[in-house]
Amino acid sequence: MVKAKKFVLINQFSGFPKESDVEIQEEELPEIKDGEFLCESLYISVDPYQRAYPQKTGDVIMGSQVAKIIESKNPEYPVGKHVVGHYGWKTHHILDNSPSRLGIPPKIIPDDLGVNLSHFLGVLGLTGLSAYFGFLKICRPKAGETVVISAAAGAVGSIVGQLAKNRQCKALKESAPEGVDIYFDNVGGEISAIVLKHMKEYGRISVCGSISSYNEKEEIRVPLVQRDMVSKQLKMEGFLIKQFVDYFSEGVYENARWLKQGKLKSKETITKGFENTFQAFTNMLRGKNFGKALVEL
Repeated sequence: MVKAKKFVLINQFSGFPKESDVEIQEEELPEIKDGEFLCESLYISVDPYQRAYPQKTGDVIMGSQVAKIIESKNPEYPVGKHVVGHYGWKTHHILDNSPSRLGIPPKIIPDDLGVNLSHFLGVLGLTGLSAYFGFLKICRPKAGETVVISAAAGAVGSIVGQLAKNRQCKALKESAPEGVDIYFDNVGGEISAIVLKHMKEYGRISVCGSISSYNEKEEIRVPLVQRDMVSKQLKMEGFLIKQFVDYFSEGVYENARWLKQGKLKSKETITKGFENTFQAFTNMLRGKNFGKALVEL
């Protein structure tokens, strides 16, 4: 029998998450059944969306992991292979091919890419895919356009900035006197209302998140954006990464190609030890990470 450790939600987050809101528990996993496989987590991801998604008391804290298959009764998931899953903060998982809460089944990591396994939670995982599809497919950038990215030093934003550069776009540094063509929004709130006032006519906005509001107990009041949306004929589109699940391979292989060419660089902030996962999570929410925040078990 395998004993798994897991982070469980004890109290609903109210405002900024507190250590007393979670608890590490142990459970003894049963024998796997036909169609199932047992995997051991190697890396766990900590992300802003984990604060935004509703979870019930008693739930394992949601999150993604890279794991190694150590026992299997499913020929599609053989022992020794590595998978990316989205099944919560646990050291071990019994899985089958069922989708997670995010609507995505566990994915076998390709053997032909020759990159670090941690990248499959960052530049080649949901983080990189959010940047790839949210920017390239929704914003459809053209060479010479000006791009503004909120939370540009974060996991998704730092990749969007590099993708913009690869498309010969101009990323905002100090000012954009000619106006903004594309806004990739991870933050929401007042900063986004200000950027919209500087958008060019027919500008495009991709909404990936709104981290400015995740830890607020009361709804944030911000200036109305409708006047700018109408007068400048802007296009704003929010997205969930699961809508692109059928095209994940495209995003992974394109990002991997740029990674190998040096046109895409992966920045990671790695915390060691499963017990430190919650600390890594709150550090990320405080902006203490540069690039992708991960826990290495």
